[in-house]
This record gives sequence, C-alpha cells and structure tokens, in this order.
Amino acid sequence: MNPATSTQKLSGWGRFRTGSCHVFRPEKRSEVAAALASGEQSTYIPRGLGRSYGDASLNENGGVIWPIRLNRFLSFDDSTGEIECESGVSLAEILEFFLPRGWFLPVSPGTKFVTVGGAIAADIHGKNHHRDGTFSNFVQSLELLTPAGELLRCTPANNSEIFWATAGGMGLTGVILSARLRLRQVDSTNVFVDYYKAVNLEDALDKMETSDARYDYSVAWIDALSTGKALGRCILMSGNHAPASELPSRARKLPPGTGNGAAVSTRPKWNLLADFPSGTLNQLTVKAFNAVYYAIHSTAPRQLVSFEKFFYPLDAIDNWNRMYGKDGFVQYQIALPQASGREGLRVVLDRLARSGCASFLAVLKRFGEAGPGLLSFPLHGYTLALDIPVRRGLIPFLHELDRMTLDHGGRVYLAKDAVLRPEDFAAMYPKLDSFRSIQRRLDPKRLFSSSLARRLKILD
Repeated sequence: MNPATSTQKLSGWGRFRTGSCHVFRPEKRSEVAAALASGEQSTYIPRGLGRSYGDASLNENGGVIWPIRLNRFLSFDDSTGEIECESGVSLAEILEFFLPRGWFLPVSPGTKFVTVGGAIAADIHGKNHHRDGTFSNFVQSLELLTPAGELLRCTPANNSEIFWATAGGMGLTGVILSARLRLRQVDSTNVFVDYYKAVNLEDALDKMETSDARYDYSVAWIDALSTGKALGRCILMSGNHAPASELPSRARKLPPGTGNGAAVSTRPKWNLLADFPSGTLNQLTVKAFNAVYYAIHSTAPRQLVSFEKFFYPLDAIDNWNRMYGKDGFVQYQIALPQASGREGLRVVLDRLARSGCASFLAVLKRFGEAGPGLLSFPLHGYTLALDIPVRRGLIPFLHELDRMTLDHGGRVYLAKDAVLRPEDFAAMYPKLDSFRSIQRRLDPKRLFSSSLARRLKILD
C-alpha cells in the first residue's frame, strides 16, 4: 500500500451514509496523477471538506483522493477580481484573505467550509441564484486531470462539453486541480437585510415574486410543521451588500483594494463536543422551537447584519451535525419548476407536517434560470431544503416525497441525497445520457466511481 494511503471510515455531513475508504492525501499535483496510474485501487473519487451530506464523496472499498493540501493561491488580478487557485482552497480561506481587500464570493452555499473543487463538482448555489445562477457561472477556467491521465484546461468556450459535465458532475469526470474564478467587489463586510414575516406559504411566495428583483440575496426560514391556514409560514430575509458610505462610522470599512480592511476570522466560535441524545430533535422540540422563532421575529426593514450571520449562521458551531445524534440526519433538497412549484410545495409541506418528521432547519428559496451543467441541480422555480433526523421508516417516506417531486416536474440535489432510487434519478435529470457519453469518453476504463454513482447507476 502506498505509504500516503490510509484506510478510514468516512461519512457525509449527515453522518447517515458511511463507507470504509482508502484515502490518499496528495501534497503535489504530480502525486494525484501517480495515484491514478498506480493501479492500487480499482476506482477513485475526489473529496473536499466532506460537506456533501450523503455518499457523494464516499467510495466504499475504493480510493478517495483528498486534495485539501493542494490549497495554494496561484494568482490574483486586483483590477478584475479574478483569482486562480488550487482546488483544495476553501471558501473560508478565500474570505479570510480577500474580503478585507474588498472582494467577496460570487456564489456561496450555507457554509464556507467547502473547497473550490467541491463547489464546482456540485455546481453549488446560494441565496443569489435568482439573479446570478450557480458557482460555475463565475468559473473562467478549470484544470482537469482526467481518469485517463490527460491534463485538460476547460472553459465555457473550449472543451465546453467537458466543462459542463464537470460542473455538477459530482467528481466523476476527473480531479479538478485548479480553477480560475471571478470574485465580487464589495466595500464592507455587512449586509442590509429586510425581514418580512409571512403568514403562510402563499404570502411568502407572493412576496418573493414581487420583491426578489430588488435584492441580491433572498432566503426564507420556513416552519415545516405548521398546518392549515398557517401552512408554510416563513420569515423572509432579503438583503444587499451594505455600501460603506451608508454604514454607521463604527461599522465602516476602507475602500476595496487598499489592503487595510478589517481582519476576517472564519473560525467557529463554539464546538459541539458530543452527540445530542438520539431523538432530541423530535416533533415536540422542533415544534416548540419553530413557534418561538416565528414569534420573536417581526417585519423589520433595513437591518444591518454581519456577513457571518446572514450567510453562515451554522458555521459558528463546529460539528453542528452532532445535534442530530449518533444516527445522523438526511438533508433533503428539491427543486420544483415555476409552473407547478407552488402546488408541489404545498403537497410536500402538507405531507411533511402530517408525517411527524421534524425538520429543524427548513429553507425556501427561488431559483433563476437553469444553467448548462448536465447534472446541475437548479431549475427555474423554487427550492426547499429540509434536515430530517434518521428514524425508522424515513427512507420509504423520502421515496414518497421523491414521487411527489417527480409528479410536479422536480428533482433532488445530488450533493445532499442519501436515499434516491436510480429510476427516479434518471427521470429527474434529462441530460443524464449526454453526461454518460462524455464521462465514458473521459474514463473508458471506469476508474472513477463513488458510492453515490453506484447507488444511482449514474454511470450505467
């Protein structure tokens, strides 16, 4: 066995799916190519910081390439905000270095502890999808080491088929070694947020439809246990980056590019050292939390909020996934098209409330137009994300939600999936055959695979 390889039991962030994997941590790019050519493992999959929730970065009894030590910044153009970095660089590292200099991420998920390579592989989205689309929209180029050992530079214009198979391709087209992406210029670390208390789902969606165009970012916390006339009641949070000129003097930052902005720390403030007892987050406790959370919030315009609180509230707690106990949880995220999305959301939320499956964290957003990524998740309409503790009967229940989602023309997010069936997956992703064709050309020996790929038969 290669001395840099160790056998580890890995899991996704939900801690529900696990796998015994042979983990290789390269420190040089050449070591990645050597590992793939070694024949030591029959299959490989890249893994970032392990924040995909299910089995996307697991490879049971196979190889896992963990390039988090390939985390060097390679170049930066301060006139355009273009950064080139290795794929192991995390979004947190970009924020720590570039936010004090007036540059922010173009797209960010709900955690900054994601690598650039992982962000591309899952084609992540954020609170600004309705305006800006996915992360891949801001990737100028990427360097891909294919399963056959070829080094390709891919852009949306050159090797474009491979670029759009890799963006959202869940690591199955090869190892992303580096990427060039465009950052967003800002002149403070704060956000002006308008809070709106919606009495039910219809109220929230109406508000989103009429107001989202005015905001860079829009997201709603949703009470997934409310029923009747209060079904889907929400706290809608819509925000824009705060201009320094409009901030109180104590909160102002110097103009971008000066290099003298306030230091940014992205480290968690607290650490959850042990698992909560199983069953702590149940229907009674979550219902009580939801009632309190909804009651203490009110409609309030133009609230000054730090970027950490608005974008990454859970990152303040290290190992927050331990709240769900040793059995873990499933994050279940669906996208529904505009035409049937309202009815689909009502059906899913009603079934969820009646099931007694308590989702402690439930988030609702609007999506803009779908992108070119062959397996990219977003489609024009709505998205609902739920965190559900693992319990008896959960998998058949989620399969029921899968069918409801399919009936309304929707799909499940692969970066968060843990239970989807292959036939439902194939029906949800109409560009699957195109992806398979490109992946087969890149990987004729089928060197790349994952637990997710085998469960869903992504590679046929």
